[in-house]
Amino acid sequence: MNRTSTRRGATRLRLYEAAVTLIAEQGFSSTTVEQIAERAGVAKGTVYYNFSSKTELFEGLLRHGVGPLTVSLREAARASAAHGDDTVRRLEAMADAGLDFVIGHPDFARLLVAEQWRTNRSWHGTLVDVRRQVAGVVEDVLQEGVKRGELSEDLDIQLIAGAMVGMVVVAALDWHTFHAERPQGEVRSAVSLLLRGGLGAGGQVGPPSQHSLGSPSNAG
Repeated sequence: MNRTSTRRGATRLRLYEAAVTLIAEQGFSSTTVEQIAERAGVAKGTVYYNFSSKTELFEGLLRHGVGPLTVSLREAARASAAHGDDTVRRLEAMADAGLDFVIGHPDFARLLVAEQWRTNRSWHGTLVDVRRQVAGVVEDVLQEGVKRGELSEDLDIQLIAGAMVGMVVVAALDWHTFHAERPQGEVRSAVSLLLRGGLGAGGQVGPPSQHSLGSPSNAG
């Protein structure tokens, strides 16, 4: 990567960081390009040099934010599989990674929750794509669980994957907003309990594994 590309990448990152905070606080419509530029410490023209419009900036922000989340979920699933875990424990590991991501990026999570319902936006197609990208990782694990005989063939994999992603995001934001004094390990345990209640019925799986739910040392 040459120096110009590196500098432009750094500028875009600053704009993303400014935009995600403002849009999480105010919403997309109420956030102006001028505000984004001011928060990023650049001229308004710099925004338009990097993006043709506020919509294009927002679409770039969505892809930028969801990319690391998808990687985290996929890596958590692979590590859990390498450990010999069953499907529900792999899902627990992914939920754990999702909680860590949301807690580390609360503004981006709030933005997703707030803006996903506004289906008339010009960027809604991009939001659908990035949501599918995240849910697709969960769908892969669910499908494998069905093939392995660990989950019922009657599961609606698409809906369950979407519900799991939504559950983790909302649970993390609810904790961060209303129960910040509670240790993260309790949130992990609550999410695990919900997962096992829905997918682990019938005694098909054992108790939550320590490495799936996080050790006491990182539960706070």
